[in-house]
Amino acid sequence: LNAALSKASLENERCAIIIQTKNNPKKNITCVQIAGLVARRILCYKKIGDKISRGERYGFIKFGSRVDLYLPLKTLIKVQVGQTVKNGESIIAELN
Repeated sequence: LNAALSKASLENERCAIIIQTKNNPKKNITCVQIAGLVARRILCYKKIGDKISRGERYGFIKFGSRVDLYLPLKTLIKVQVGQTVKNGESIIAELN
């Protein structure tokens, strides 16, 4: 399915990772890579227990697609709806 469709997050290939914050384990971040109609291939470079740094690449979706980001409540969102973000450059949110 086209990655923009809501059903794509249930039916297309996907890869989810949970990032446990160092200072507060209750403020976990979940990232879900969702392959689209053309992509159909997701690569994830991280394994359970690996550490990740701010702006670090953790995976790749061939031919692009979509990433859903689930943040803790009371997170300060720094982007606008429809804004294009770039890995390692755009600040998406700040955890309180």
